[in-house]
Amino acid sequence: MISSVLPTYTRAPLSFVKGEGTWLIEADGRRFLDLGAGIAVNALGHAHPALTRALTDQAGALWHTSNLYQIPQQQALADKLVEHTFADTVFFTNSGTEACELAVKMARKYFHDKGQPERVEIITFDGSFHGRSSAGIAAAGSEKMTKGFGPLLPGFVHLAFGDHEALNAAITDTTCAVLVEPVQGEGGIRPLPDACLKGLRDLCDEKGILMILDEVQCGVGRTGKLFAHEWAGVTPDIMMVAKGIGGGFPLGAVLATEEAASGMTAGTHGSTYGGNPLGCAVGCAVMDIVADPDFLAEVNRKAGLLRQKLEGLVASHPDVLEEVRGSGLMLGLKCKVAPADLVAAGYGVEVITVPAADNVVRLLPPLNITDEEIAEAVSRLDRAAGALAAS
Repeated sequence: MISSVLPTYTRAPLSFVKGEGTWLIEADGRRFLDLGAGIAVNALGHAHPALTRALTDQAGALWHTSNLYQIPQQQALADKLVEHTFADTVFFTNSGTEACELAVKMARKYFHDKGQPERVEIITFDGSFHGRSSAGIAAAGSEKMTKGFGPLLPGFVHLAFGDHEALNAAITDTTCAVLVEPVQGEGGIRPLPDACLKGLRDLCDEKGILMILDEVQCGVGRTGKLFAHEWAGVTPDIMMVAKGIGGGFPLGAVLATEEAASGMTAGTHGSTYGGNPLGCAVGCAVMDIVADPDFLAEVNRKAGLLRQKLEGLVASHPDVLEEVRGSGLMLGLKCKVAPADLVAAGYGVEVITVPAADNVVRLLPPLNITDEEIAEAVSRLDRAAGALAAS
């Protein structure tokens, strides 16, 4: 008999009932060090006082009105995002998946309104993940994502990750945009080198097409800049954001230049819940903390500390671990064993990690993890790797 919860997940036998900063407390009282942060969602950990206060204050005032009316919290968050990024305008969603849908629509509508309706194709890359909507799975294109869900939404061209010649050749008179993650998350923590991101920006400018960045997982301070593309000194035309922007509350956004968003006029897109007062109040609290240069400097310092300790971990377990990869506090351990085995071994020593493709285990801790917690996390990972080596 099917369960009352649709069984689309293979869930670990863990039930967490409370969170405190970087810690999750299981129903039986065990305390787990959380290096997953809800898959890069809990950017400031669990039950952060500023976020809790923002949510409860807003909950006591007003939850929802709809986008038929002005929403002051939404305007405030949009203003903060415009102030701190390349963007001129923002549309709020509830998730990264919804942000992908709008980014695709926005790019195609831009060229339609420019008198080039044939420009509908979007170039994407192997290993990408852009959500599980019809557009998202068509953009990713992998068999794992698409098998059984045809016919797929047309208009996506899939290229090998890092094949510059193929990218240049793939741009035609029907191309409207290139869509890429500055750091692939689900694909195995694969950063796009700064030189490649700069080259992509130059290529898009040369060909007259749009650059869409998916910063759903790598954005909001995760790499030590507010957004990962800042390391390369470039700006996109359209950017998808979610996960960390709500600090745990479902919230996403599409950021865009005025030019790229020019086709999105009244009636071209909408959302019942997107940009609701609750979500945007929390998002404002997140931005007030994460956009602070001193906070980001601390993320970078702690990222260096964690990476240094992880390099030592890899050296200590050559039969289990191969390398450390990633950027900031978006790191991956390339494994010589099945990633699921290391994740499971972590449960045994009460540390939470997240599996990914390319034989990688992701480490995505809250951005405010302490030095002491970093040391404890690596100690627990050391025990987990040691248990695998001995098995």
